[in-house]
Amino acid sequence: MDTKPAGHRTRRNGLPGGLAALFAGMLILSTPALAEQSGEQAPPVRSQSNDTYSEKEIVASAGEVFGGTAKGLADAVHSIFKKYGEPNAYIRGEEASGALVLGLRYGSGTLHMKNGFSEKVFWQGPTAGWDFGGNAVKVFTLVYNLPNGETIYQRFPGVEGSAYLIAGIGINYQQRGNIVLAPMRSGVGLRLGASVGYLKYTKSREWLPF
Repeated sequence: MDTKPAGHRTRRNGLPGGLAALFAGMLILSTPALAEQSGEQAPPVRSQSNDTYSEKEIVASAGEVFGGTAKGLADAVHSIFKKYGEPNAYIRGEEASGALVLGLRYGSGTLHMKNGFSEKVFWQGPTAGWDFGGNAVKVFTLVYNLPNGETIYQRFPGVEGSAYLIAGIGINYQQRGNIVLAPMRSGVGLRLGASVGYLKYTKSREWLPF
């Protein structure tokens, strides 16, 4: 898998607007140890609700998703908590994607809120990167500042320059307004070279990702 140096920016000049948007969340590889990339970062946000999950609760729940393959899970979760604090929701699910430079990503899981709300959720979106092939991974997404379950059903752009890797767990951030999503991915064939332009979260499966 090819890598790009930190701070690399994909040239957008000459691309149609739709394609240029695909590169907004370009995922830049790092070393297996924690190594955040330089560049724009999602602004720190803190959940304003008292109904939030503790770091211990998230590690335990994410551990059930990733199992014994999630080496360094506690460190990955701690890095997100250090940046954003306690989430008031999370999504447990699975995801599959494939690419030939440009590709597609599909996933499904269950949204859980600390207030007791839970509901099935699907997501889909285009990817762009410098890698090829496909993958099937487990996904655990921390969700911040979600006012209610219905608010998850919209497009969330990737945050440029905010992707990194900790002990085999890939992390990147998505944000719309004050709502921040922090998906953690781990699995066979994890395509760390792929970037997520955006993900569209829906109540049912939609095969057209745009």
